[in-house]
Amino acid sequence: MRTPRSQKPLATPLSGGQIEPIRWLGDSVDLLDQRLLPDQTIYVKCSDAAEVAKAIRDMVVRGAPAIGCAAAFGVALSQGSKDSFEVLAKSRPTAVNLFWALDRMKKAASLKAEAEAIFAEDLAANRAMGAYGAALIPRRARVLTYCNTGALATAGFGTALGVIRASKEKGVSVIACETRPYLQGARLTAWECVQEGIPCTLITDNMAGHLMSRGEVDVAIVGADRIAANGDVANKIGTYTLAVLAKRHGIPFYVAAPLSTFDPKIRDGSRIPIEERPAGEVTGYRGVRWAPEGVAVRNPAFDVTPAALIGAIITERGIVKKPNRARIASLLKTPKRARP
Repeated sequence: MRTPRSQKPLATPLSGGQIEPIRWLGDSVDLLDQRLLPDQTIYVKCSDAAEVAKAIRDMVVRGAPAIGCAAAFGVALSQGSKDSFEVLAKSRPTAVNLFWALDRMKKAASLKAEAEAIFAEDLAANRAMGAYGAALIPRRARVLTYCNTGALATAGFGTALGVIRASKEKGVSVIACETRPYLQGARLTAWECVQEGIPCTLITDNMAGHLMSRGEVDVAIVGADRIAANGDVANKIGTYTLAVLAKRHGIPFYVAAPLSTFDPKIRDGSRIPIEERPAGEVTGYRGVRWAPEGVAVRNPAFDVTPAALIGAIITERGIVKKPNRARIASLLKTPKRARP
């Protein structure tokens, strides 16, 4: 991965869904360095698959759909070499969009055209999800969300945050959990909401139950990194806790994810591989350590929310209410249709 390409502000306006996490230049791909947000907006230039894989592994680019798009461009840049597929496949184990994109690229006649198609299709899917999901969001709803599921996590617009964007005219507001230990909610979701003019209140993760108990949350909506055949959902660590809390308080709990996030080969959530990330993400942040030396650390990046806790999964083909194995299978067999 090369030196940051630019330390200038973003070239496009940060409004109207114009946040650009990925810029395809034909002979390279620029990735917005999400480790530096919200303080700096810097793009990192990648010219081959190894550089893209490092950017994925190091969290320059993150979010399951965005990882898939970036990986596709990485393969194209390395002209589909065997090494390009291998190095990218090892970059992150949980987000199935990565492997879905690599499989598509293996079958492609034109690598650049296929990578561009994956990117364009993701953007279209996000907008379709937003349109479908907006029907589930009441007017003036206080919507709790987790991690970052906006433009930064996708080709643009977003999954769960895309549903919120599509509901903006309803006067909705966002409650963003900070999302420990990497602070995607505090650094990224809050930043996107501020740029978009969506009212947003930031809370620590352990405040969610308190707000729910006081009737201050109307809906909870999250994204996903992999969805098993039975509807179990792997998402950022802490999602399962929120789903349990939402169930306890009678709050609708929704998941928004494109079809590329479904993995019908995985029977249930217990078989989804869970990435363990470096201990340093838990013991401190950006060079500041707050935990004592010698302490043992666990840092699973994801957890699994059982389908029974999920009110609906929102996709670009429509909404699956009370997801289960039969409903998921029916969704995946349904022909594509025009978005609402």
